[in-house]
Amino acid sequence: MTLDSQHYFNTYLKEFSHANAAEIDFIRPHLTLKEIKKGDFYLKNGEVQTQMGYVCAGLLRRYYINEKGNEITTGFTKENEYVTDYPAFIRQKPTKYFLKCLEPCIIINLPYNIIQESYKKSKNSEMQGRLIAESVLTILSDRVESFLFLTAEERYLNFISENPDLMNRISLTHLSSFLGIERQSLSRIRKRIAEN
Repeated sequence: MTLDSQHYFNTYLKEFSHANAAEIDFIRPHLTLKEIKKGDFYLKNGEVQTQMGYVCAGLLRRYYINEKGNEITTGFTKENEYVTDYPAFIRQKPTKYFLKCLEPCIIINLPYNIIQESYKKSKNSEMQGRLIAESVLTILSDRVESFLFLTAEERYLNFISENPDLMNRISLTHLSSFLGIERQSLSRIRKRIAEN
């Protein structure tokens, strides 16, 4: 194992702030590091995600293909975030999404069965799982509510205030899809904001 792997593993294991040394020792041997090229997939529609991914470096886009054959972006996953279709992962069902690397990615994986075993072994692991579930639920809920209660311009302003680091890393096409608007509409919104 290279020094780099150890560095990434140590950084990742800091996420387990509630875990004691024995719990960390249980998890560590099961961690794997995966490098994925830009344009390659972490997960594809129809596949079952058997490992929880954690992004150490890079950026991924989550999308599905609608009935017209269009790619609809539903999210982006960057450094220090979990890359997953969590509802499908916890049920071990095939995903309906594609998780594609927009940049070269370094991802740490922890197998589903080890996660389940660690939940049985310790309350701390259960708490970690609950925190991840709460985070995912909040992200999904915020996205649904943004379509219900915000205008396209408000969704855009929220996105840039919450993700200033992503603005130079994603295309306007992907961003407009994520915001649920046409690319031309996004360009008009950006122009109007720039003029104010």
